[in-house]
Amino acid sequence: MQIALLGGLVLFVWWLAGNTHENLTERGIRTGFDYLWRPARFPISESIIRYDASDSFFWAYVVGLANTLWLSFLSILFATLLGLVVGLSRRSAHPLLSRFAGTYVTVLRNVPLIVQLLFWYAIATSLFPVPREALNPLPGVFLSIRGVYAPALTLGPGASMLLIVAAFLFVLAIVAGFKAAAGRVLPVKAASVGISLCVWVAAIVWLSGMLGHPVGLDAPALKGLNFRGGMVLSPEFASIITGLTIYTSAFIGEIIRGGIDAVEKGQWEGARALGLSERHIMFRIILPQALRIIVPPMTSQYLSTVKNTTLAVAVGYPELGLVVNTVINQTGQAIESILIMLAVFLSISLSVSAFMNWYNARVALVVR
Repeated sequence: MQIALLGGLVLFVWWLAGNTHENLTERGIRTGFDYLWRPARFPISESIIRYDASDSFFWAYVVGLANTLWLSFLSILFATLLGLVVGLSRRSAHPLLSRFAGTYVTVLRNVPLIVQLLFWYAIATSLFPVPREALNPLPGVFLSIRGVYAPALTLGPGASMLLIVAAFLFVLAIVAGFKAAAGRVLPVKAASVGISLCVWVAAIVWLSGMLGHPVGLDAPALKGLNFRGGMVLSPEFASIITGLTIYTSAFIGEIIRGGIDAVEKGQWEGARALGLSERHIMFRIILPQALRIIVPPMTSQYLSTVKNTTLAVAVGYPELGLVVNTVINQTGQAIESILIMLAVFLSISLSVSAFMNWYNARVALVVR
């Protein structure tokens, strides 16, 4: 019976693909993936990797994917940190803080994400003045309707590899911090890793200068009607990262609160009987046990956050969905473009799930 159902499904998919190809051919619509290597001939407003309108459609997809991954990573990181604060505030003994956190969670969870994104975009594009009248809260930092401008590091040809080493050390410091939170290493060791990281970064900057590739600072300056130089945080990116972070943090806060509440009260009472402080009880005893409950629902929330990045099209941020939509308008090859987008998001989701399952196995309670 199962073999018959599987065979019927295969035949249906085969018929559907053949019928679709025949209809597209009759209408003169090209099929296949040859278009990927043709020049895209459309701009992408912002990207974290180099892009030019003369690049291929394939590279345009890569740029959109890079923007999506960058947006997903920052949203998950900031939402997790903010969600931890919200979750702990929900359990605070201070009634004002606890009620504020509860109101925060209730309001944000029940307002659609698209509405929140449009709200933050409206603020970003109407609250600040024009560049000539930009706010200057800090030296070299300017706030205007065009975005936030700040000084940026300028790297020589050899400095990039050195910064990759620094980034690798930063990841090691984060891993050490997680292990410290799980009670597997002493906090002194985690602190020593952080100090070592700072020393390494200072050494890298010094070594880069000695090799003739000094790390400089490029400050923004008003030239004409806009600022030039430095780095810019566009209103589109600011609104999408703010909206995703705040919206997701409400769900993560409830997950963390639920995980902490699920730990038996005897753990609290035993730790207090030993004379431990509330901070040590929370971060050395309760949270390591709560992680085993928190991680599975957190995985689903992270996957939802990755998929919610497609709503960035509402505020005009060029993530993968917006790039795919532009490519479809340019080439008319909608089926191929949608298939690529489906494959990309499926791969990202499976990768996130695999990582979280691995981490869940690491923190799981082993019963012997």
